[in-house]
Amino acid sequence: MTTPIITPTYRIEQKRRISGSFPGPKSAALEARRAAVVARGVASTVPVYAADADGGIVVDVDGNAFIDLGSGIAVTSVGASDPAVVSAVQEQAAHFTHTCFMVTPYEGYVAVAERLAVLTPGDFDKRTVLFNSGAEAVENAVKIARSATGRDAVVAFDHAYHGRTNLTMGLTAKAMPYKTGFGPFAPEIYRMPMSYPYREENPEITGAEAADRAILSIEKQIGADRLAALLIEPIQGEGGFIVPAEGFLPRLAEWARANGVVFIADEVQSGFCRTGEWFAVQHEGVVPDLITMAKGIAGGLPLSAVTGRAELLDAVHPGGLGGTYGGNPVACAAALAAMDTMASQDLAGRARRIQDLVLPRLAGLAEETGIIGDVRGRGAMLAMELVVPGSKEPDAGAAKAIAAACLQAGVIVLTCGTYGNVIRLLPPLTIGEDLLLDALDVLAGAVRTVA
Repeated sequence: MTTPIITPTYRIEQKRRISGSFPGPKSAALEARRAAVVARGVASTVPVYAADADGGIVVDVDGNAFIDLGSGIAVTSVGASDPAVVSAVQEQAAHFTHTCFMVTPYEGYVAVAERLAVLTPGDFDKRTVLFNSGAEAVENAVKIARSATGRDAVVAFDHAYHGRTNLTMGLTAKAMPYKTGFGPFAPEIYRMPMSYPYREENPEITGAEAADRAILSIEKQIGADRLAALLIEPIQGEGGFIVPAEGFLPRLAEWARANGVVFIADEVQSGFCRTGEWFAVQHEGVVPDLITMAKGIAGGLPLSAVTGRAELLDAVHPGGLGGTYGGNPVACAAALAAMDTMASQDLAGRARRIQDLVLPRLAGLAEETGIIGDVRGRGAMLAMELVVPGSKEPDAGAAKAIAAACLQAGVIVLTCGTYGNVIRLLPPLTIGEDLLLDALDVLAGAVRTVA
């Protein structure tokens, strides 16, 4: 039984609307102010400035209304300005906005940890530590693994993205714009081949065989006895929404467990119902030792977490984990409300419904136009890879042109991928079906125009 997408009552009409010059004069004025004071290194995907957002719509300062198929990079999964999140934030802020959990603790932090112990995969004793960003969660997961194992080496994979801090830049695969000019990076990081079905030299290779290829390299280059952690995104995000072949993740997890290596699932982008399960590893029954989370956890408030086996997290000495703002009380209140919405509205089911609506449309476009080499993803984490017709040569220019055409028509879509040639779709899981179908019509028109 599929879960229908139900459109609730919103403050803002759930309809795209573009009028006048684009970008409008108010956005243009803000861009001029920005150029005078904001660092050039902070880039923005679209040239308009937000004034309001609700559900699946973002309204700019000039009154244009855009259908949001990006969700702030998979953050507002419960929809922009979710009423339950807004109410929880207001109530908590009226009491206190900060005390620092390391100084004066509070119930919200504990309640989030209790909830994550139940929701995350694995029937064992768990512990949680909260931070602010995905990169912080990943960096601390590596710290935990190193402390618990007494080993130094960490394995990441081709096409991976894990953050922008010094350690996580080293874990991230793509140089530009994330790493170029920022080295040297943290040592004892090793990169292994990913399962990328569309671009495998041998299209017949199975997931287990691709995993064995990586394992052989690990054993040759590092040695299992030196490896603290194996870190992987179950579905790669910035790398291009790459879904590894079936069997890849279970084989890696099995090898890690047999060799005392901590298996870390980076679910920063794929977690919290985004792929049609609470966490993407659940599609193949993989149980990680540690799982890192952020983005969709708190409905737009900055919060991240590491949850995992109690013996691993408790191996760290008191005071070894934490941060001034980690587990901020307002963000914790938002997270509890967001998780309530996910459960009560069955947003995992809605993600599967979105997949059922979107994937056939993308597949049809691929067959019709010849510029889409691959359509992939799970739930509401979907993508199409743009190529030069008749080849697998990446076409980043086509992806950029499609995104620009969509924006001009009132739809926000994001690009990604190692080669910059992937259009990714991350709609709010609560998006109304009519709104989603309208956005798909715009996307289809943009693809046909570029083709």
